[in-house]
Amino acid sequence: MSTQDLVPSPVGPVDVEQAEAALVERYPRLVRIAYLVLPPALGRNRRVLTAHALVQRSLPRRRVPGPGIPGPRRTEDAVDPGYAYVRGEVLRQALIAGLPLRRLALPRRAQFPPLLPHVWGLRLFPRVGGADELALDQRLSRLSGPGRAAYVLRGLERQGDPEVLRVLAAAGVEDPAEALAEADALDATDDPAGQAGPRRAGEPDGAPGAPDGTPGPGTRAGRSDRVGEQGGPGRTGGRRGGGPGVGPGGPGSATGPGGPGGPARTREAVEGSAGGSAAGSAKGSTAGSAPPRRLSGAALLESDEFDPCALQARPTDLMRRRQHARAAFVAVVALVACGTLLGLPGDGWGRNGAAAPSYARNPAAEAALEPGAVKRVDPAVWPGATRQDFSVWPARGGLTGDSALLRRALAVWARPGGSVRSSATPGTPVGPPMGPPQLLFAGRVDAMRVVLFHDGLRAVRYAEPVEGTAGAALDFARTDAADTVGAAALVVSRAAGNVRYLTAPWVRETAVRDLLAPAKEPRRLVRDGDGVTDPVPSPAQSGGCARWNTLQVRDREGVRLLTDLGELAPARLLWGPPAAPEDATRPEARETWARTACRLTAVWAHGVRSVNAWRFARQPLPGGAGQAAWVCTRAETWRGTGSRVLAQFLVPSPEVPAALAARSEGSSACGVRNPRVLAGVLWQAPGGDWFVLAAGSPDFTSLETSGGVKGRSDGPLLTLRAKAGARADLAGTLRDRTRMNALR
Repeated sequence: MSTQDLVPSPVGPVDVEQAEAALVERYPRLVRIAYLVLPPALGRNRRVLTAHALVQRSLPRRRVPGPGIPGPRRTEDAVDPGYAYVRGEVLRQALIAGLPLRRLALPRRAQFPPLLPHVWGLRLFPRVGGADELALDQRLSRLSGPGRAAYVLRGLERQGDPEVLRVLAAAGVEDPAEALAEADALDATDDPAGQAGPRRAGEPDGAPGAPDGTPGPGTRAGRSDRVGEQGGPGRTGGRRGGGPGVGPGGPGSATGPGGPGGPARTREAVEGSAGGSAAGSAKGSTAGSAPPRRLSGAALLESDEFDPCALQARPTDLMRRRQHARAAFVAVVALVACGTLLGLPGDGWGRNGAAAPSYARNPAAEAALEPGAVKRVDPAVWPGATRQDFSVWPARGGLTGDSALLRRALAVWARPGGSVRSSATPGTPVGPPMGPPQLLFAGRVDAMRVVLFHDGLRAVRYAEPVEGTAGAALDFARTDAADTVGAAALVVSRAAGNVRYLTAPWVRETAVRDLLAPAKEPRRLVRDGDGVTDPVPSPAQSGGCARWNTLQVRDREGVRLLTDLGELAPARLLWGPPAAPEDATRPEARETWARTACRLTAVWAHGVRSVNAWRFARQPLPGGAGQAAWVCTRAETWRGTGSRVLAQFLVPSPEVPAALAARSEGSSACGVRNPRVLAGVLWQAPGGDWFVLAAGSPDFTSLETSGGVKGRSDGPLLTLRAKAGARADLAGTLRDRTRMNALR
């Protein structure tokens, strides 16, 4: 087969079976070729494995077709077509494997370390040769990949220059002539001083087989005798003499085992040369007069130094392998642990439910999360207690003995996971309990399992669905210093716009009163045996202000009015001056609250403990329009700061809601420490005239306006004519002659 065109074959098609037979039969020779062409920079172990991998990947996937009209047959076409094809593939892949990886270029398969064959724990390399082999390996490393391929084809495969050029071109070499020039340069360095170098067939005094320089029978025209050109005893000039070891098919013959049809063994050539020296000595050669010459570079290619099939084995770096084994073991353990956590079933609660992983191992913290350590108050304690608050609430509910539920609730409290819906009133810490908390309630309410805790500072509500695990909720509310009324009820459930309360054991009756209907009698609210009320429409979850349902409770001291402001603890509604407010249960208080209740939306979810409405002034309206009222509404918080104050103006008509005159946050006005307030509005009379109306608490002795409307009056009331859209600054003087600005 000609190597001018490998695919398709110019001589004829190459079957897969034919290529496989050639690969198996010439496997050592093909692996040696790949090993020699691969760059030495890869290291001997990787070169060995890569050479075997390249040869094993060189089989065609399908039958290789031949040309439509075969070309003229040449002398080199005697090479087996299957072997020629596989050799070309080996060269092509070996040249690709020697190319560097580039950032923008698409990497080729041959440029990566082979997957197969693969050796674990051992390093493989050919047998160690002598100084000549080492020197040749160093010189080959300085050649390019195509240069090494040209040198191997000429020295190992006995290819002439035309064949080498054709094989390199078929293997994808861009400049085969340059590669051949590199091989020639290396050939020149192989000739030691005083020793004849490799000669072409037909050159004078260089043809093997005849001492007079004529071509011998083992020489093929156009071929270079690259192997067996070393001198031996009785030889001069590096030429073989005719003798027993020379001739057609002999060790040095081009058509013998060293010809293109098969590998030539260097040792046989040397022995043939040595054997022929005895006969040559009778013809006038100087037998024994010259020392043995070293092998040429081409002959050294047959040595064991470059045989990747005769290997030695040594262990890898044992200390590094031990470190890598430990690291791999740790990685596997971590991977298994993560896989186990990710593979847990999602429809069932684990030991800690929706809690996040533990982050500390503190004995006190762990003891606080044990269900058996939870405090439970006996039902007989509260009647004889010196104070009545959350600390004397007994543990109620049908699930107080469910340790698994309590464990999940405590774990989520300490470490709420990402799927837990958590809320807290402003200023309420959300950390884990400092010690075992008190259990207030554990039971099933509205398709949820609910647990209520109290730790002296906060009331905590945990809720999880009865079916499934999605939708766990955790709510915090600050309840420190709660009194009998402040601990009268807690929100135990919110569902479908309704709210259920858990009432204190000292609450005797419960009812629902609509704050916007002061004349309407309250509706009785039923409770179960654990103190949980029936559902009540919550004003905090309604879209408008058509009604405002409040919880009316009766204890041994009287009737209280509580309202839901979107928090765990309902707020107490009060009426009266800041120094002595009372529960907003009297008719006058209910009438005022009916007109100001819708303003409670301004204090939703603000941590409100109580809301007091104080009517601090009455003012006659100009033109006989009646008498207006001024009301100051102050919302106190559990944390003691962040109170909100609203000044509202009420016209004589009871159906008209209060108008907001001023608002402030963090102000001390209308409070116990500062029971004073000053506010004003721009009001239009029924006749169309505009007036500035202002009123202060009874402590004011005079009021004064400046800016767009100027005026002054003695006493806590002020009425001045104005224009529509007028703006004025309001201030007043107290009895102690202290100046005080209006609420803002």
